[in-house]
Amino acid sequence: MSHPKDLRPIQKLLVANRGEIALRIMRTAKEMGIQTVAVFSEADGDAPFARFADEAICIGPAPSSESYLIGSRIIEAAKTTQADAIHPGYGFLSENAEFSTAVREAGIVFIGPSERAMKIMGSKLAAKEAVKPFDVPLVPGTDHPIEDVAQALKLASSIGFPLLIKASAGGGGKGMRIVESLEELPSHFERAVSEAKNSFGDGSVFLERFVTSPRHIEIQVLADSHGNMVHLFERECSIQRRHQKVIEEAPSSVLDASLREAMGRTALEVARSCDYVGAGTVEFLLNANREFFFLEMNTRLQVEHPVTECITGVDLVREQIRIAEGHPLSFNQQDLSIRGHAIEVRVYAENAAAGFLPDTGILTRYRPPTGPGIRVDDGVEEGQEISIYYDPMLAKLVVHAHDRDTAIERCLQAIDAYEITGVETTLDFGRFALDHSAFRSGEFDTQFVQTHFTPKSLDRDLDISDETLATLAVGMAQKAIHPSLPSTTSEVIAPSLWRNRRLD
Repeated sequence: MSHPKDLRPIQKLLVANRGEIALRIMRTAKEMGIQTVAVFSEADGDAPFARFADEAICIGPAPSSESYLIGSRIIEAAKTTQADAIHPGYGFLSENAEFSTAVREAGIVFIGPSERAMKIMGSKLAAKEAVKPFDVPLVPGTDHPIEDVAQALKLASSIGFPLLIKASAGGGGKGMRIVESLEELPSHFERAVSEAKNSFGDGSVFLERFVTSPRHIEIQVLADSHGNMVHLFERECSIQRRHQKVIEEAPSSVLDASLREAMGRTALEVARSCDYVGAGTVEFLLNANREFFFLEMNTRLQVEHPVTECITGVDLVREQIRIAEGHPLSFNQQDLSIRGHAIEVRVYAENAAAGFLPDTGILTRYRPPTGPGIRVDDGVEEGQEISIYYDPMLAKLVVHAHDRDTAIERCLQAIDAYEITGVETTLDFGRFALDHSAFRSGEFDTQFVQTHFTPKSLDRDLDISDETLATLAVGMAQKAIHPSLPSTTSEVIAPSLWRNRRLD
C-alpha cells in the first residue's frame, strides 16, 4: 500500500484535447473535486468543452498542426493556469512519448504510461520483440523492417499469401496493404511505404500473414505503480470501415469463459513486458479456429472505453487519475465481473452511402436520445459548425442492457430517437449493421462492411400514404420553382421521416 506522503493529489487538470473526450474527462475530474482547464483552437472558442471547463486558454489557429499538436503551447498553458496534471485523452499527443517526457520534465503529472512503455508499444516491431519472452502468440511474419521491394519479394513466399504490409509506427489503417500475390507486391509495397512516411514520418514497414475472417478483440488493462494489474475483460471491435472501428460491444459474442481468461491473462503479460502503468488496451486478432494473436497495445484511453465502464461499473478515467496520483488499485481481478451487455455506435459526420466521406455544415437540429440504459458522450450542440479541421466523430451512442438481444433493440430505438440534421451522419449505417442478421447472430468479422454493405443498404421502405406522397411532391415542386416561398407541408413532414439524413 502507498503511504500518504508518497501520494501526489491532483488539484487542477488540463485536458490536452477537444470535443467529447475533453468533456468526458472533465466531468469525472469535477466529480473528484479537481479543477479543470481546457485548451482550445480559434475554431473551438465557443465549443461546449471550452465553456464547461473552469478555465480555458487559446493555443492557436484552427488547424491541429498549429494548436492541439504543439506540445510546448500546451505545457505553457498548464504553467500559466498552474495546472499540476495533463490528461491527453486520445488522438493528438496521447501516444507521443516525447510530449509525455516534456510534461514530466516541466514538473507536471502526465496521466499515462512511461515514455519507455509508449516507445516500445508505439512501434509494432519493438512491441513484438518485447513480448517474445512472455510467450505471447504472434501472427507469422517478419520481426524487422523490410528494406526494399527485393527483400519483400524474397520473404513473401515463406510467409504465405494473402499477406499484410504494415507500417511499424502506424495505426488506423495507414500504411497498411493486403497483398494477394507476388505480382501485386511491388506496387502495394511502394504505396504502403509512401503512406507511412506521410502519416507518421517513418516509412518502415514489415510483412505479416493476413489472418482471414478475423475478429478484432481487445482487452482493457489497468496497472498501478505498486505492481498490481487487472484486466477488465474484452471489447469486440470487428465492425470497421477503412480499418477504423465504428461499432463496438462488450462482452464479445464469440468468447467463452476459458478463451476470455486466456486472452485476459495474455493481455496482462503484454503489459508486464513493458512495465506498464496506467490504463491501456491490448488488441488481438481471433481467427476462425479460435486462435488469437497479439496485434498491438494502445497506450492510452480508447474511444470505445464506455462499453467497458458499462459492464464493469468502473470509471476508467477516475482510475487513471488515481493511478497517476500514486494510489494502488482499489480492487483486484476477483472483484471484477461482467454485468450485462453494452454496445457503442460511433456517430460520425460522414455519408456512408458515398463511401463514408466526411461531411461538414451547421447542426441545424441536434437532439440526442435519453432514457434508461442510454448514454451519449458528445461534444457538439445545435447550431454548431462541423468543420473540416478535426475528426468527424460527433458523438458516441452507448447502450447497456441485461443481455445482448435487449441491448441491440435498445440501441436501434435510440438511433431512431436521435435527431441530427444539417450534416449526414453514420446513424443509418449503425441501424443497418445492428439489424443485420450477421450481427444479430454474432457471425461476422472485420470484413462486415465489405461483405454486407452497399449504398443501397440504407434504402428503407417507409409506410407513407399516397396522400402524403402527393403532398410532399407538390410541396417540393413549389419550393423548387419559388425558393422564397414560406415553408410547405413537405418541409414539416420530411424531418420526421428522414430525421437522420441531411436536410438542406
